[in-house]
Amino acid sequence: MNKEKSIQHLLWRAGFGEKPEVITQLGHKSIKKNVKQLLKDAESFEPIYTVDKMDIYSELQMIKKDTTLTTQERIKQLNKMVKEEEGLLNTTWIDKMANSKGVLREKMALFWHGHFACRTPNPLFAQSYLNTIRQHSLGKFSDLLMAVSKEAAMLQFLNNQQNKKRSPNENFAREVMELFTLGRGNYTEHDLKEAARAFTGWEFDRKITGFYFNTKQHDDDTKVVFGKTGNFMGEDIIKMILERKETANFVVTKIYKNFVNEQVDANRVSQLAEEFYKNEYNIADLMETIFNSAWFYEERNVGTHIKSPVELIVGLQRTTGSNLVEKQSLLFVQRVLGQVLLYPPNVAGWAGGKSWIDSSSLLFRMQLPYLMFNNTVIKTVAKSDGDVNTDFQTRKGKKNTLETDMNWEVFSTYFTQQNRETLFDTLEAYFLQVPINEDVKKGLIAKLGKESQPETIKKMMIALMTLPEYQLC
Repeated sequence: MNKEKSIQHLLWRAGFGEKPEVITQLGHKSIKKNVKQLLKDAESFEPIYTVDKMDIYSELQMIKKDTTLTTQERIKQLNKMVKEEEGLLNTTWIDKMANSKGVLREKMALFWHGHFACRTPNPLFAQSYLNTIRQHSLGKFSDLLMAVSKEAAMLQFLNNQQNKKRSPNENFAREVMELFTLGRGNYTEHDLKEAARAFTGWEFDRKITGFYFNTKQHDDDTKVVFGKTGNFMGEDIIKMILERKETANFVVTKIYKNFVNEQVDANRVSQLAEEFYKNEYNIADLMETIFNSAWFYEERNVGTHIKSPVELIVGLQRTTGSNLVEKQSLLFVQRVLGQVLLYPPNVAGWAGGKSWIDSSSLLFRMQLPYLMFNNTVIKTVAKSDGDVNTDFQTRKGKKNTLETDMNWEVFSTYFTQQNRETLFDTLEAYFLQVPINEDVKKGLIAKLGKESQPETIKKMMIALMTLPEYQLC
């Protein structure tokens, strides 16, 4: 594989693609130096703060004191306020992904959002959860696991508020073991029941929107977990889970499927998991090992990943330097494509892979670049998922258009070739990770008229982006 294609592969898997000038700059460095730079750029963490506790409290009081409203109208106003807050949180994160220098942090956070899938009707809880997965996305998995497990959003989502010493609720403990760490088959039902007892008292306080340990509801009797006996607390259970190598193997397998190939190389995963375990679950070191490995750039691992809706949306913006003007439309597009950030379908997250593609979503995916870069009216109707929250949050915007801020004059300066076939080859190499059929290429070139260079580039770019091959990276 040539150097440019290797860099493109790295930037799509470690991020969402890049603008032409960035790829040119990185082309002068080795893969190892580029990986180092990606990690260095991701070191800085800036929390996202779109939800203000005092603003919500003030608006809440205004709605409560408004005597002209009926009870039903008050509830409707409150729900609208909450969904608008979470919608802004969603689109602000999308903007971070599309424009942040530390793109690897955001890409990893997107992965952890699917791994630690969580949704909450409380925007303050959602904001705290989002910042936690972003903050720890490249740190130690042990720290990330402990922090996410104590998030109010997660405790609420997995019903641990109902986990009392006299009536244990196993939901939280089950998902921590089955979906977050060990995987099914690597613990017993007895381990699960005893672990649930250890997590009793793990609650959240709505006033401080944070973790609260309720000593009155904690079961402090002796427990037996993984063959060990003791008066275990929740923190002890998490440490015991991390001591088991099955956890490292489970997490590394998911990372391999997402960042390398859905077809898992068991020997390779085993080696990575062993190193991950010995290295105290250091995520940044694991990703550096993967991205620096020669096998990561083998042909069989390139262009095999179906872009998730968010990867597609962000990639369209990041690789062209464009931005969607109306954020409500951004939410609507997520809904049509089947991935609304902060609203995973269930605790298992999004299935990913081929599940992203069906007859209706594929058609809209292929139309999306044309709609975006021609500021076209959206005629697609999103199917209801039966959830009033996403129905409200992802309704169409007022203009019903995908208005995009895009400077074609500037973008065209990166591609100076005058010969149309050469220009097409350059654009194809930039936008596609999978080569297209020669006859398809000739057909696309034949359709072009005698437009200006920027207009020619625009038409060629949209033509390439509307091909099935663009759905892969």
